[in-house]
Amino acid sequence: MRALDYNYLASLVRKAQTGDSNAFAELYVATYQQQYRYAYKYLKDEQLAQDALQETFIHALRNITKLQNPQLFIAWLNRINFRTCYDLAKSLHKDKLDEYSSEKIEDIRDDNGHPEDEIVEVDSKKYIMGQVMNLPLTESQVILMKYYQNMTNDDIAEAMNISRSTVKRCLKSGRERLARLLSEFR
Repeated sequence: MRALDYNYLASLVRKAQTGDSNAFAELYVATYQQQYRYAYKYLKDEQLAQDALQETFIHALRNITKLQNPQLFIAWLNRINFRTCYDLAKSLHKDKLDEYSSEKIEDIRDDNGHPEDEIVEVDSKKYIMGQVMNLPLTESQVILMKYYQNMTNDDIAEAMNISRSTVKRCLKSGRERLARLLSEFR
């Protein structure tokens, strides 16, 4: 993977912010492969990754004038891509969960269980996910990829273009922060 020239990208961002569509097209070409690899590793589906990238670059195009520091374009684009992939995965998971819930509600009642217990469990999961999303970006990305997408440390490192040791450090610090936040919940 070739290294990106951040100064050159920043100059393209400044041009794109003034409405130069050729500059944005060049930004797209320069960053597409890296962004696609991340989306594919996260979503584990070629078509979903392409959909996520389309949304990511549409969002970037519409909001590029809001980017105050053009040197941070890659970090900004990474964040948009992460959020897009996360939202897409969440909506797919929610659809599956809704199907499961509607099918299983009768099973819960038939087993003399209490539907309230399932509601508490769902609320707890939502709270935990909210706390994960409040972590620093890299930590939340690594934790979601590891525990919600079941990716290996090597896959996470490759998708995020970081070292394996950085993945381990983010997992450790993210778990520690979550433990502190969740201990307040109890």
